[in-house]
Amino acid sequence: MKKRTPISTIMTKNVITLNKTDNLETAELLFKRHKIRHIPVVSGKEVIGMLSYTDLLRISFADAVDEDEETVETTVYNMFTIEQVMAKKLVSVSSTMTIKQVAEILAKKEFHAIPVIDDDELVGMVTTTDLINYLIEQF
Repeated sequence: MKKRTPISTIMTKNVITLNKTDNLETAELLFKRHKIRHIPVVSGKEVIGMLSYTDLLRISFADAVDEDEETVETTVYNMFTIEQVMAKKLVSVSSTMTIKQVAEILAKKEFHAIPVIDDDELVGMVTTTDLINYLIEQF
């Protein structure tokens, strides 16, 4: 296992994002369509928050519907905005940090995803699944 491998080698580069003006119905559709669990929320190019599928589950019955279903019950979503539901205190990493450094942050903070930001611009996303897949490849 290489000790100095940068996180940029395993991060997702084409990141699905939400705008702070999008609605929660749009968010759920993106989660289901792309089979992802975390979406950075942006205002312009700035990352201002992170919305997780778990955040939606806290306020709805999103898990009660088939995950492949693309229709969404929106009644409860109309009561909240993305900014009200998303996590606002973000931790981010740069693409030059090592896989080990990022893994330590994820383990210590108990996050499952972290945005990769260079020069105030979102360049990628790393999840615990990315780290597990990297580890599997090493054996």
